Amino acid sequence: MKKGLFIGMAIVTVAALCGVAGYVSATEANASVAPTDGGTSVSTQAAMTTVYDAQSMGIRVSGEGSVSAVPDVAVLSIGVEAEASTVEQAMDKAAEAMDKVMDALHDQGIADKDIKTRGFSIYPVWDQVGWLDDWLEDENDERIVGYQVGNTASVKVRDIGSTGDVIDAAASAGGDLIRISGVSFTIGDPSVFEDEARAAAVADAKAKAQQLASLSGVHLGKAFYISESGGYYPTYWGGGMDYLGGDEGYRASTTISAGETEITVYVDMAFTIQ
Repeated sequence: MKKGLFIGMAIVTVAALCGVAGYVSATEANASVAPTDGGTSVSTQAAMTTVYDAQSMGIRVSGEGSVSAVPDVAVLSIGVEAEASTVEQAMDKAAEAMDKVMDALHDQGIADKDIKTRGFSIYPVWDQVGWLDDWLEDENDERIVGYQVGNTASVKVRDIGSTGDVIDAAASAGGDLIRISGVSFTIGDPSVFEDEARAAAVADAKAKAQQLASLSGVHLGKAFYISESGGYYPTYWGGGMDYLGGDEGYRASTTISAGETEITVYVDMAFTIQ
């Protein structure tokens, strides 16, 4: 009696396991088979297989396109630097000089939106000789003999032909406290040049892909992947410009030449193989 009961329970257990296995198999089968019309979605497994096949069986290339352009905006780094025995005195001197520089910039047609503060600093001025003597005598007597205040602004000159005049006006207004550390050039609206560079980059990528297909004895299909890694155009320093003001500095020629710059766009593309 017990033996018959044991056999019956074993049969029921096997049947249950077979049913579960059959349900799982049916579920997987239903998930892996999906129609492509009627707006129904493809299964996750099928989608992953499709992506893998497309990436592994296509032709992937990169393209580069460059366009030469003449900069139409100059960017100046203009500031003042004042030194006095107290912080208040140094700040007053710097503020007065910077106000004169700002007035000169406005007189040259520079708008407020094109003047942006880049840095403001207050530093102590040390008695270097006295500090060295104290150090040699193993003392720790700090000697501050004054303070230095600096104020620097970035100035956009949209009429690039007047850059030299703007430099002259700022230098004259700031006097011995003026600090002009350089001039850079850029393009106000690079979108038109970026469009041309992008078209050249895509054409370059297509040409590479076509050559690879021909060399491999296959036919190039449609592009299924396109990515732009970003346009690039440099804002570069003209160099040779460092006016410190007064007799201690020197002043390079204020004749400004912007030259040309390159706007470059890079693209990555992938094509199917037919």
